[in-house]
Amino acid sequence: MSDSFTPIQSIQEDEKRFITSYWTERAEDFRKLREKELQSPKLLLWRDELISHISSTEPLHILDVGCGAGFFSILLADLGHSVTGIDITPNMIEEANLLAKTLNSKAIFSVMDAENLEFPTHTFDMVVARNVTWNLPHPDRAYQEWLRVLKPNGMLLNYDAEHGKNHHQQLLASHHAHQHIKEELLEKCHTIYHMLSISATNRPLWDQQILEGLNATVTLDTTVGSRIYAEEDEFYIPAPMFLVKAVKN
Repeated sequence: MSDSFTPIQSIQEDEKRFITSYWTERAEDFRKLREKELQSPKLLLWRDELISHISSTEPLHILDVGCGAGFFSILLADLGHSVTGIDITPNMIEEANLLAKTLNSKAIFSVMDAENLEFPTHTFDMVVARNVTWNLPHPDRAYQEWLRVLKPNGMLLNYDAEHGKNHHQQLLASHHAHQHIKEELLEKCHTIYHMLSISATNRPLWDQQILEGLNATVTLDTTVGSRIYAEEDEFYIPAPMFLVKAVKN
C-alpha cells in the first residue's frame, strides 16, 4: 500500500473535524443570534409552521438533530413536548444549555453525531432538523439513522436549502444571517460547500429519492423560505428554504 493512500474513513473523519471546527468558532455568536430569534417575530412564524404538522394533542418525544444553539428544541419544549437536541459540536451544546437555562427551558442536549445516533430503534415520535443536511458528509446515512430512531408512523421534518449553490446570493442581500461573520469564517463555510457531495445534488428531489428508497412517504414544500424569510432581517437566508417531510412506514 502506498504511503500516499488515505483510507476513506480517514477522509470522512477529516471532513467532520473541519466542519466541527467551523461551528466551534461560530458557537457563541450563533447562540446570541438564536436568542434574538427566540424573541423576534420569527419565533411565531416557526411555531405556527411546526404546529401545522403536529396533529397529536398529546406531548411528543422529539429529537432535534444538529440542534445548534437549540432554537427548535426550546420552541418545541415550550409547547409541552419532551425534546432532546443533539449536535456534533461540543461548544454548540454548551451554548444550547446556556440558552435553555437562561429561558428556563426543559429541553435537554447531548453531543452526538447526526450520522451515528446512539438512541435505540423506535425511540422518537418526531425528528426535526433545520439547516443541517447541507453540511453532512453522508446525508444518506443520516436519513437512514433518523428514520431508524422514529417510531412506526413517526414524522421527520427537515428544513434545509441548497446553500452551496446559492451562497453568492447571501452577499447581495442588505441583511442576512452571515452579515457579521468574519471573512475567514465565511471562507471556511464556502470550503464546506465545495467539499461535500450533497452540494452538487438536485435538492429536495435528491432527498425525496433517498427517503422513498428507505420506505418513507415523502412530501416536499418549497414555499417555506418565501413564507418565513420574506423580510431581509438579521435572520434572513436568501437560499430558498424547503421542507422535506417524511413519515416512516
